[in-house]
Amino acid sequence: MSPTDEKLWATLIHIGGIFFGFLPALIGYLVLKDRGPFVRAHTATALNFQLTLLIAYVVGVVLSAVGIGVILLLAVWVLNIVFSIIAAVKANRGEWYKYPVAITFLS
Repeated sequence: MSPTDEKLWATLIHIGGIFFGFLPALIGYLVLKDRGPFVRAHTATALNFQLTLLIAYVVGVVLSAVGIGVILLLAVWVLNIVFSIIAAVKANRGEWYKYPVAITFLS
């Protein structure tokens, strides 16, 4: 895969996380992980971040019964948008990026 294609796929996977959660990162990781080191790193990073957000969403839903969960859900939603856009811009520039709040499940 050419470097331009790697940057494009990495960018699309980060943006896809805003709209579809962890699915674009999971599919991208499974399909593109052997296509190049840049796209592998970005798909793994995006998948780690989206899985971390999935955990936070579940905690937020559980805590919604108490009331604090709504604030947590809003904060997680905003973090998803902001950090995914930052990651997409970095990927489009050809730079490496690691989300600051992601738990590392895949390396």
